[in-house]
Amino acid sequence: MTEAGSPARKPALARPYSWTEGRTQPSVELAVEARVRTTAAGRGLPQRRANALWTVTQLCHQPRSVTEIAAHLSVPLGVARVLVADLLDHGLVVVEATLGDDAGADERRDLIERVLSGLRAR
Repeated sequence: MTEAGSPARKPALARPYSWTEGRTQPSVELAVEARVRTTAAGRGLPQRRANALWTVTQLCHQPRSVTEIAAHLSVPLGVARVLVADLLDHGLVVVEATLGDDAGADERRDLIERVLSGLRAR
């Protein structure tokens, strides 16, 4: 119950999933730590503040991880993955791998710490 005596409202997930037309699986596999950067084509999109895809292109003028994008948009990670995959399919962003298959435990730990640090700083 809230102070006014009405039941507390939980955030609705309908809106984020409407951004992806109900899709929960991206067209490509994206690691949560993968860094996303807007391309020149993405920077040229006309301003549409109410559009989630435009918002992602604006966020990614500075490279951001898929996890950071989800946090900035306040959406589930699955929604962020679908949005990034859609932008990738249209050449509006590029996805940069952060670790190679040969990365060691120390490199993986450093990456996790950087992602967590970035999320805490937000």
